Amino acid sequence: MAAGDGDTVHGLIEQVAARQPGAVYALSTEGEARIDCAALVQGCRRVAGALQAAGARPGDTVSVVMPNGLQTLRLLLGAMHAGMVVNPVNLLSQPEQMRYVLAHSDCRVVCVAPEWEERVRAMLADIGRPVSVLVADPDGLALPGEGEANALRALPAPSPDAVALLMYTSGTTGQPKGVMLTQRNLAANAQAISAEHELGSADRVLAVLPLYHINAFCVTMLAPLAHGGSLAMPPKFSAGRFWEQAAQTGCSWINVVPTMISYLLEGEAPARERTAAIHFCRSASAALPPEHHRAFERLFGIGIVETMGLTETAAPSFSNPLDPARRKLGSVGRASGCEARVIDAALAEVPDGSTGELAIRGPNVMRGYYKNEEATRASFTPDGWLRTGDLGHRDADGFFFVTGRIKELIIKGGENIAPREIDEALLRHPAVLEAAAVGVPDRHYGQEVGVCIVLREGCACGEDELRAFSAEALGRYKAPGHYRFVTDLPRGPSGKVQRLKLLPLFAA
Repeated sequence: MAAGDGDTVHGLIEQVAARQPGAVYALSTEGEARIDCAALVQGCRRVAGALQAAGARPGDTVSVVMPNGLQTLRLLLGAMHAGMVVNPVNLLSQPEQMRYVLAHSDCRVVCVAPEWEERVRAMLADIGRPVSVLVADPDGLALPGEGEANALRALPAPSPDAVALLMYTSGTTGQPKGVMLTQRNLAANAQAISAEHELGSADRVLAVLPLYHINAFCVTMLAPLAHGGSLAMPPKFSAGRFWEQAAQTGCSWINVVPTMISYLLEGEAPARERTAAIHFCRSASAALPPEHHRAFERLFGIGIVETMGLTETAAPSFSNPLDPARRKLGSVGRASGCEARVIDAALAEVPDGSTGELAIRGPNVMRGYYKNEEATRASFTPDGWLRTGDLGHRDADGFFFVTGRIKELIIKGGENIAPREIDEALLRHPAVLEAAAVGVPDRHYGQEVGVCIVLREGCACGEDELRAFSAEALGRYKAPGHYRFVTDLPRGPSGKVQRLKLLPLFAA
């Protein structure tokens, strides 16, 4: 592949190294460590050698059980550059779920941080095939054995249709499914993200999301390769250090999820001159409540661009415009880098304004689910549109609005109630930090509305007060019949609330 060819991750890396070898690609927020573009491409070749020495070949899967760090970046990019398939493992998985992913992925090599070595070796003990374990410091800049002669062994460039990423969904309704994304899928969306947000070589993003999440993988790691920008990587998200890290590393944009926005809203606003260089905040992965959207812009003076996507679409497939005057509050935006439509149960497109299931088609859409042909077939319409499972509608301007998941829709006495409508109404109460509604089985209505509430620190509010507030805001029919006060909400790796996990709280 020529250095100028950008339809693979391999090509994006070669391209940026040829164009601006001395430019910084990634730097740590915790010290002086950094990787420039020339070192990145050289490092990719050395990582490929170390992985080959451990037994991996092009087309083989390399699992990565590591937190964020410059070494983690090198491993993920080096494996894909060599035509291997990377499988970033969710560190928040339950042990049995992680063991399932390592077994199902057919990985040949597992790269682990030192603190994970003992646990991962125990998971691999009865997996039924030989798997090499490579222990690596997430903050290091060299792998064991990387400097040996075999590190220089040349490998052919992967084809655009070769699988590059195997990322497992959170598995809230069963075993996780392995989403197969090709070199072309990833390169296409890296370029679409860069174009959508008008990013250039001077732009730097604060990379606080974990790299085992599709948003961080595609938006903060891959998109800078497409536009020649860079990323600043903290070890993890810290609400207390967030603005300091962004300012000290010269970030021009930030990429977060709604949960992080809610935590930042609980803190103090930095002086405006400290954040003047930040052009916009990108929110993704879950619906952002309009109340939090307004509060963030008011407190920090930074506009939010709301977006949405799926693991199956290599992260974003919808985005609001960069121009604040053209954004729509509460909308995930217009189709970005792909086509989108709203369909009914018969898979036919519905008119604007009508509620249905969102469907997506384009170069970012996955090849399918690994070793799961049945789930793959069920996820696509006969004419090739990916069924997202999200309910919503499109307005006359082409903006999409998401009201919930099909499986999470509350049906009370035959009336459809979107959980998000309940959440947003309760978030208008000054004592409520977070709210999540769910359908609770009911012998009269089929389902009744139940809601879990997280109160703001230092605030007191009882059920009677919230019942009265809900009846006023929603009307008596939609107002929740059941309330539970909790300290936090269960979330998947993308930050989405896992509503169905709340149901046991209402069992009594």
